[in-house]
Amino acid sequence: MQCPYCHHIETKVTDSRDTGAFTIRRRRECLDCGKRFTTYEYVEMQPLYVIKKDGRREKFDRNKIKNGILKAIEKRPVKYEQVEEILDKIEEKIRRNGSEEINTKDIGEYVMDLLKEVDHVAYIRFASVYRSFTDIESFEKEIKNLTK
Repeated sequence: MQCPYCHHIETKVTDSRDTGAFTIRRRRECLDCGKRFTTYEYVEMQPLYVIKKDGRREKFDRNKIKNGILKAIEKRPVKYEQVEEILDKIEEKIRRNGSEEINTKDIGEYVMDLLKEVDHVAYIRFASVYRSFTDIESFEKEIKNLTK
């Protein structure tokens, strides 16, 4: 593994942990500059396909979900590890479904369910984009549902 700081090729693993059903987190240390960094290893699985609202199919991209979550949690007290846990849970749920295809609607619902447990503001932010809130009444309705 190449060091992201000095680009030296040799590093050593200082800690290794399972972070989900399909992920291993490794802490590494560069043998040249001594800096530490984290890598994640994912099990390569059967490709998943996402069915978009317009009927198009595209390959499942974990990073697209991650980017949406990162926008929702911006300036919120949510740790990066929590985001990775959410992503792992979503991917695990999709794979346990048994199908190689999933609708974007289902993915959005999974994200909202998990964000609701982590941070209510992030949940509302994500829901506002996902559900295309067009007026203040939509926000009010979702906030009332959240407080129940």
